[in-house]
Amino acid sequence: MRIFSPTHRHLSYALVLALTLAACKDRQPQPQRLAPLPQDAFVQVYFNHSQTAEYTEPYRHYQRAGDDLEGLIVDTIASARLTLDVAVQELRLPEIAKAIVERHKAGVKVRLILENTYSRPWSTFKPAEVKELSERESDRYSEFRRLVDINGDNELSPDEIKQRDALVVLRDAGVAIIDDTADGSKGSNLMHHKFVIVDGAAVILTSANFTSSDIHGDFKSADSRGNANNLLKIDSSEVAALFTQEFNLMWGDGPAGKLDSKFGVKKPFRPARQVQLGQTAVTVQFSPVSKSVTWNQSPNGFIGQTLGAASQSINLALFVFSEQQLANIIEASHQQGVEVRALIDSSFAYRSYSEGLDMMGVALGDNCKYEPNNRPWQNPITTVGVPMLPPGDLLHHKFAVVDDKTTIAGSHNWSDVANTGNDETVLVVQSPAVAAHFKREFERLYTGAQLGVPVMIQRRVQALQQQCVPAVASQNSSKGKPVPLGSPPAISRQDKTQTEQRINLNTATQQELEALPGVGPKLAQQIVAARQQKPFTSVEDLDRVPGVGPKMLEKLRDRVTW
Repeated sequence: MRIFSPTHRHLSYALVLALTLAACKDRQPQPQRLAPLPQDAFVQVYFNHSQTAEYTEPYRHYQRAGDDLEGLIVDTIASARLTLDVAVQELRLPEIAKAIVERHKAGVKVRLILENTYSRPWSTFKPAEVKELSERESDRYSEFRRLVDINGDNELSPDEIKQRDALVVLRDAGVAIIDDTADGSKGSNLMHHKFVIVDGAAVILTSANFTSSDIHGDFKSADSRGNANNLLKIDSSEVAALFTQEFNLMWGDGPAGKLDSKFGVKKPFRPARQVQLGQTAVTVQFSPVSKSVTWNQSPNGFIGQTLGAASQSINLALFVFSEQQLANIIEASHQQGVEVRALIDSSFAYRSYSEGLDMMGVALGDNCKYEPNNRPWQNPITTVGVPMLPPGDLLHHKFAVVDDKTTIAGSHNWSDVANTGNDETVLVVQSPAVAAHFKREFERLYTGAQLGVPVMIQRRVQALQQQCVPAVASQNSSKGKPVPLGSPPAISRQDKTQTEQRINLNTATQQELEALPGVGPKLAQQIVAARQQKPFTSVEDLDRVPGVGPKMLEKLRDRVTW
């Protein structure tokens, strides 16, 4: 599915979310300490909201439930003796940076790849630049200041920056770093990887960026415990070799070398590769793939094949779910008797591109324009919803558990952008032991979750139907016939003419964006990358895209919707 914004602004997603959280605040389950589950011999699993462990968070010094993901990453890095390769979208945690520097000073060959959006130290931003930051980036900058301000005086001293600005720590030590501009471009769609390779023998793969908000919690909120994330540690030289191949394609000659790095679709197509580790099978595929590659061969197609093999149950915990073909596959499995439950992050679950709405039989549109091929389930389910997390925390997982024995995980969101634009990893592990860990995490999130279609969304659907087909709605109303929630209303020729004049920033193709005044291929790519991080909710949101200024905003104001 694709993104369409609310037609009725007073029924905004933010309001829906606020009301949902308020209604369910008292239903949040209290953490209960559980006995640890046995770990697979080759693939160990950890969660920053785990109920089997506790740790003291190193920056706010909170004693909290959960696995210390940063500590696990630091310990794994510290074990490196020969080589250390790290590819992560964003690295802001100083303890991880210090662990990398220590290995570098010990003679370990260290290589680090970052996403270009996050490869510059925050401490180098000038006041004028900070003032121009978007709301989202301004919030990230404020988080950085809280992390670095050790003595709490609201000033960042040179010593504090040297200790706590992770990128400064790395650069001061001379660690070799590149980002996705190393191929000579202005950056790929999104370098979204989150993996570490140690000595070509072990791999850490996580859904978390190396940031406080993704691992420990937001400094601005005392209740925040970090976005819900997972981490897998895989002990296998064969699996490590697959990740090293991916890393080498991106690295090329490294800093100051030839422009031979390959990011995004510049990388050659590689099918899913399986490694057998005793009784455990690990299959890896990397994104993206060119749109010339058949969908079945793509990472999303690989996910679809795994889901299609379900015979008993499918449990999903996803940050974003917007891939229509995956929803269709799950529907077919459900029609064959497979039990389906799904949790989607609350900031995405009720947007019109969400496949969660399909599963609940709901269709939403923008200005009476519905997505082609949108397919709400004819037999909706009520086991879809959003988890109740601490304020400010997100469901950042990208996992599914199939038949309690197969797990889909990695950095790859279930979207077309991840499939055909971003550098990502999809991992499928066939191991009941691994699946048991993810199933327990799913049950933790599912307990107390808000399930079904919220009343506010039902009202919005009805309002849209009345707006788009007033005559039909009036006729059905007079006959006592409700308009079905899951059926997009018919659209008049006049409505179509009006809506086709505007381009939806959240759903437009690359070509459609390039047709806008002043938008070329590179800027279109940057718009796509920006909406993947956070969907646009106004034309002013475009200001967070590099290259968009006040003049362009005015040009686009009457040409776009969201």
